[in-house]
Amino acid sequence: MSGRDDGLTHLDADGDAHMVDVSAKDRTAREASAECFVRCSAATLARVRDGTVPKGDVLAVARVAGVQGAKLTPSLIPLCNPVALTGVEVKLEVAEDGIWVRTVARAQDRTGVEMEALTAAAAAALTIYDMLKAVERGIRIGALRLVRKSGGRSGTWEFTE
Repeated sequence: MSGRDDGLTHLDADGDAHMVDVSAKDRTAREASAECFVRCSAATLARVRDGTVPKGDVLAVARVAGVQGAKLTPSLIPLCNPVALTGVEVKLEVAEDGIWVRTVARAQDRTGVEMEALTAAAAAALTIYDMLKAVERGIRIGALRLVRKSGGRSGTWEFTE
């Protein structure tokens, strides 16, 4: 541990950033879910539904990108501990005004998988944007949030509005 008593776990006694050592923690079942929304026009969504987007199957590619994003999280987020993911789900729901991206990350490890679930959602959303930008420039990505997490010492937490 850092020896600091101010609750800043990612800073050492000198105030320098470091990755937290989780080796003394027990491995437990961890799960986290996240979501975000990719807002676009009805015309663009019609092309997604009927498979006429020039770059191909938007939803299939976004699902794979979400899984890959979860797996690459510690490479993208500097102080994030690597975890042994046991599963990642990426569900995409086409709505009237956009696409909901919902993810779940699971691990049997010493630290949580919130960042993996959030990164999965962000990677899937960015992939949707990339595949649709030739069709529509005004696409917006928003509402990225952790929805639920469970496991570990802090137990279960759920987003409530």
